[in-house]
Amino acid sequence: MTEVVVLTTAMLTFISFWRAGAIVLNDMASTAWYIGGIAEKAIGPSAPWFVLAVMAFSACMLAVYVEASSMFVRGGVYTVVRNAMGATLAKAAVSALIFDYALTGPISSVAAGQYLAGLLNQSFPILRIGWQVQPNTFSVFFALMVTAYFWRQNIEGIEESSEKALRIIQLASVMGLLLFGWSAYTLYARGFEWPPLSIDFGREALGWLEDLDWVRSATCAALLVGVGHSFLGMSGLESLAQVYREMEAPKLKNLKRAALFVFLFAFLLTGLSTLLAALIVPDAVRAQYLDNLLSGLAMSQAGPPRALLALQAFVVVVGVLILSGAVNTSIIGANGILNRLAEDGILTDWFRWLHPRFGTTHRMINLIVALQALTIVLCRGDVYLLGEAYAFGVIWSFVFMTAALVVLRFKDRSPREWMVPLNVDVGSLHFPVGILAVFVVLVAVAVANLFTKKVATVSGVAFTAVFYLVFRASERLNERHRRARDEHREKLNLRFSDELQQVLGEVERPNRILVAIRDPKHMYPLEQTLHELGEDTDVIAFHSKRARGLGLSGEVRTLGPDEELLFTHVIQVAEKAGKTVVPMMVVSNDPAYAIAQAAQALGAAEVVMGASRAGAEAQIERLAMTWGALASGGGPPPIRVTLYRQGGPRMEVTI
Repeated sequence: MTEVVVLTTAMLTFISFWRAGAIVLNDMASTAWYIGGIAEKAIGPSAPWFVLAVMAFSACMLAVYVEASSMFVRGGVYTVVRNAMGATLAKAAVSALIFDYALTGPISSVAAGQYLAGLLNQSFPILRIGWQVQPNTFSVFFALMVTAYFWRQNIEGIEESSEKALRIIQLASVMGLLLFGWSAYTLYARGFEWPPLSIDFGREALGWLEDLDWVRSATCAALLVGVGHSFLGMSGLESLAQVYREMEAPKLKNLKRAALFVFLFAFLLTGLSTLLAALIVPDAVRAQYLDNLLSGLAMSQAGPPRALLALQAFVVVVGVLILSGAVNTSIIGANGILNRLAEDGILTDWFRWLHPRFGTTHRMINLIVALQALTIVLCRGDVYLLGEAYAFGVIWSFVFMTAALVVLRFKDRSPREWMVPLNVDVGSLHFPVGILAVFVVLVAVAVANLFTKKVATVSGVAFTAVFYLVFRASERLNERHRRARDEHREKLNLRFSDELQQVLGEVERPNRILVAIRDPKHMYPLEQTLHELGEDTDVIAFHSKRARGLGLSGEVRTLGPDEELLFTHVIQVAEKAGKTVVPMMVVSNDPAYAIAQAAQALGAAEVVMGASRAGAEAQIERLAMTWGALASGGGPPPIRVTLYRQGGPRMEVTI
């Protein structure tokens, strides 16, 4: 039986808390462009107070995610719930989370379309163009185009960098400061009245409770319903758990900094902009802007019309950027969750097959995008309808996460790096008063939403149930046919190792060559290396499994069908050459970084690669930059890089 060494610690390039927070805010802060209008349609002019309350409550949920992430670096709802309450509830939780991701893209892209349609309709008369666009129809077509664009980006594996996310948030900061400053001048010049505190429920706001008069009169019930209609302002927090894996040291300190950054930015942008819209935009005018409320805020400022149109254009451009970014985040997030389920043996191997050209999990991406496109078509450009349904996945993923954290306080009493405040020490137990209070609020709002949001309840429960059943059936099918393969695969035994230094015992010869392999069709570099191999040299057949964006898990429990096939070919090549190789696999978000780090740690004198689509020169330049970046002290010794080009001579350089 051949042994494949799998590093359980992924090889990552790490990011600052600013960039980590920006990734989260590209999803969470995008709600500022639509939450105000959705909430006002449901609960009337008092909506800003509820949005502010929800954004304040986000501090509690961020605290929950900080404690959970400090316990599970490879965290998120699925991991925490599985460890606390078992696989069954974990499948239910992740089904609700996928429903959340399935609607994040549509509501973001449709809202972006509404803003763009509004800007066009405002601009045409000034530009003396006699056109008008129908906002709902335009937003559907725009949303489909944005979704198709990011579908192609994800299929090709073109990643959205943390640098780009940070630039968008910086641009949103400039927009926010400009909008807030202009609003302060307008309020000073015109005066203002605070929005009312009384709730004026909309036509469909009470759902199945419409005929119960006590719901309107009972303050507590009315408040729960109002909060429920504003709750989607917190969507995107799951991204914090996903991105924590890539956060630089000191990890916990930077996690808390990122959480504080996310809270302050989202509270100010989402909460304050919604309040300013209620203070500045007249009631009659505001009713026309509920689908693009920030455009209404821009056009209602004090100033000349052309200046206001320029302000609106700035708001719309930033909105389209951040809302479009949320579409991409939803695809990456859902793809990452599905990949994690596949690695745990819950989804069949059919989903895990990589694209033959781009090496991405295209079948999962196709499934996600198909669901999003169907949702866009069915909603017909109605942002309010999407918002009503969207809240289901947001609230229930929070409920599962918080419940799991409560259970873990009793189930796992080991010391915590950090805990949600308000705890009572009872022996070795830190009784979680704070988390329980958060859990009670979440359950109360979730139950209220079940009865007041018809669309969310019907669609959310149906979607969650269907996906749960698919997961159960797929898992059983996997167990039944786990060893059935279309072609012979070598029996592979996985030996897990935390650090590369622990693998040094496998390579005893004085000389070492690391051969980077990526797919079974390109084994020529390994074949040539083994053909020229001396008796005093060990060969490491090194594969870096590419994990993208928020989908990075790093935890490999089993080899997927692609990895099994790859290492089967490695063994066949080694057997044919009669030489020994050490198969090794890592998970990394940067293959060049993984190759350089592995070569340095293993003391390799040579790295052998095949040419990629990027080109030989670009590959070597990237590896050289990474090699230098990893240098410490006097730097690593020079290393020879041999690169084989398809149908051409090999290229040898020393870096």
